[in-house]
Amino acid sequence: MIGWGDVYKVVAAMAPLYFALGLGYGSVRWWKLFTPDQYDAVNRLVAYFAVPFFAFDFAARMDPYALNYRVLAADALSKLAVALALAAWAAASTRCSSSWCITGFSLATLNNTLVVGVPLLDAMYGGWARDLVVQISVVQIIVYFPLLLLAFEVRRACGGGAGKPDAAAAVSASEDDVEDGGAEGRRRREPVWPLVRAVWLKVARNPNVYAGVLGVAWSCVTNRWHIVTPSIIEGSVLIMSRTGVGLAMFSMGLFMALQEKIIVCGAGLTALGMALRFVAGPAATAAGAVALGLRGDVLRLAIIQAALPQSITTFVFAKEYGLHADVLSTA
Repeated sequence: MIGWGDVYKVVAAMAPLYFALGLGYGSVRWWKLFTPDQYDAVNRLVAYFAVPFFAFDFAARMDPYALNYRVLAADALSKLAVALALAAWAAASTRCSSSWCITGFSLATLNNTLVVGVPLLDAMYGGWARDLVVQISVVQIIVYFPLLLLAFEVRRACGGGAGKPDAAAAVSASEDDVEDGGAEGRRRREPVWPLVRAVWLKVARNPNVYAGVLGVAWSCVTNRWHIVTPSIIEGSVLIMSRTGVGLAMFSMGLFMALQEKIIVCGAGLTALGMALRFVAGPAATAAGAVALGLRGDVLRLAIIQAALPQSITTFVFAKEYGLHADVLSTA
């Protein structure tokens, strides 16, 4: 059972998030400090600098020699089940496109394990639960976020459009069209190989693909030979890492303030997002965990972490690629 002191720990971990979000919201809505163009620059700073350093920092702190492979396999199985279900839905229904598969996967499987999950599950179950949540989060960083970026780049290269983009996203999308080679009709006339090459080059230039992997590699070295990270390196990483979550929430606040209303995607899409986040995701995780023999507190931990709030990084990526940022910000 969670005591009041533990509740305070969870609230204390989450309150700074909404403080940063409130500052971002107020800086546009009340103080008029940012324009849509300036907001795009802030979000790009978060996407290409703050988030990669944050990912490297946490990956470097994990012990790669103490992984719980059964828990990680259950997590992978649940994500595979969600991906297959979304693919089947897209094939059987005209209302589900590949774009909605990307957004649906983000909503159902990618959660805020570090900022919210670590203090919550540490308070509920103790240090072993905290370690497992960090492991799940690091795998999310080094495997599933790069796959998400790959899906975004494939969609962009194939000329996919976002649903209900805001004005800033529309401008960004048009710029992306120019950068990636012009109109959709021109793309369709191109052979496949240039598209594959274009996608590969875009993904290869994204620092989010390497950040987690480099962090795990550094963690392997330091834990294997008991090396202490030099303070000059640790300080350089920390100064950028600590800006990651705060700037991401600030960016989200800016986005919300630039919309006509806070719940910008409407009640229907909000309900869909909540169903994917708090019903479909935990249900898939429970099925995968039971199938792999997880029981007791480990099973409960797997289900609870699957029902955590939405990953902040998914919003940052959605806004950068102009795909359903309104749905992700509401979630």
